[in-house]
Amino acid sequence: MKIIIAGAGEVGFHLAKLLSYEAQEITLIDTDKESLSYADNHLDIRVLKGDATSVEVLQDANVESSDLVIGVTASETTNLTLCLLAKQLGSKKTIARISNTEFIDNKELIKFEQLGIDELISPEELAATEIQLLLHQSAFNDTYEFEGGLLTMVGMFLPKSAPFVGKMVKEAANIFPELHFMPIALQRMGTQYTLIPRGDTVFKEGDQVYFITSAGGVDELHKLTGVQKKQIKNVMILGGSKVGFKTARDLCANRFNVKLIEKSKEKSFDIADNLPNALVINGDGRNVELLDEESLESMDAFIAVTGNSETNIMSCLVAKSKKIKKTIALVENMDYFELSQSIGIDTLINKKLLAANNIFRYIRRGEVLALTRLNNLNAEILEFEVKASSAVNGELIKELDFPREAIIGGVIRDGEGIIALGDFRITQGDKVVVCCLPKAIPRIEKLFL
Repeated sequence: MKIIIAGAGEVGFHLAKLLSYEAQEITLIDTDKESLSYADNHLDIRVLKGDATSVEVLQDANVESSDLVIGVTASETTNLTLCLLAKQLGSKKTIARISNTEFIDNKELIKFEQLGIDELISPEELAATEIQLLLHQSAFNDTYEFEGGLLTMVGMFLPKSAPFVGKMVKEAANIFPELHFMPIALQRMGTQYTLIPRGDTVFKEGDQVYFITSAGGVDELHKLTGVQKKQIKNVMILGGSKVGFKTARDLCANRFNVKLIEKSKEKSFDIADNLPNALVINGDGRNVELLDEESLESMDAFIAVTGNSETNIMSCLVAKSKKIKKTIALVENMDYFELSQSIGIDTLINKKLLAANNIFRYIRRGEVLALTRLNNLNAEILEFEVKASSAVNGELIKELDFPREAIIGGVIRDGEGIIALGDFRITQGDKVVVCCLPKAIPRIEKLFL
């Protein structure tokens, strides 16, 4: 695919990096010479200095033959204008990064597609949604919903108390004859290798395991793993950033008790005016005395979303020392993901990764409805829609020429999530959730074309 990315900032560079690994033809546009020089030296892509809303620059980037144009500059106006121009100049698909989530809320009303903008993405909105989902599935350290929760992916570290530690997957499955979950990916403690579990794979203490569950499966996982479901009601948020504000707004709407700490006095008053149901405190959240004064130890969850990754991590460690049930830190540095288990924070989230996950499905072949990359694991989960022409249409799962590096986690059919085993026959219209390692992706895509 020919892909043009406007904006060589954190999101743009990260996207270009991921897409360059996929052997895509990437052109990166930015006005900042230094950012472009760094990208040019580190990635196998073409860089172009100039204004992304310049028709001349876009023509130089061969926009007329591009498959996808992605606007992820810091300017929402630039991104929207770029997409509008790119579509007029012949680009097949356009995606704009925005900060004003009103646009997403009113997509049906404004009809952006008619203007030439196929998709709107807000990294801040994605992060706020991810945080809310993590609080609802509070026993787990990673989670993702397909089709509004008909199937749910959850990730967790297996404690020593889990009754199937030391048992094979097929032995663990026998504990619950009515299966409502399926292990889809696993990483051994202390390693960087991702395994796609099979029947003879043995669960070990400390494994990071990802499951796909249908309705009722989450409760079964709580029982089966011995991980206690934690009731979350009182939440403290550090940082009144866009992510902090959106998270507080969403949690208040869901009747959580929210306490938000913001360093800027002016911003504190603005947030308090807009969120009357939240208690907003003006103060420096790095001050442990302030956290103690605001009854940190009585909180069920602590969420750090300031603009500083180190502040977020350190404040979450303070919260963890007070026996807080759930800690979530927003980080910018991807390398920190490898530290999450060892330093004791429940979950690290990254806006760049969330935005990349959303954009990535547009470069996949086949009818990809959703895609997520697993935190710190070298695997992707894709949701495909089965077409009449798909090779899997009408086939039993056990008869498919499925690579060992991939597994079907579940199928959504007629509004129901199903954990599909070998004797399940896939039919046109099914939505199939697949977990696979990168090397298996081309073969999987061919099956769903």
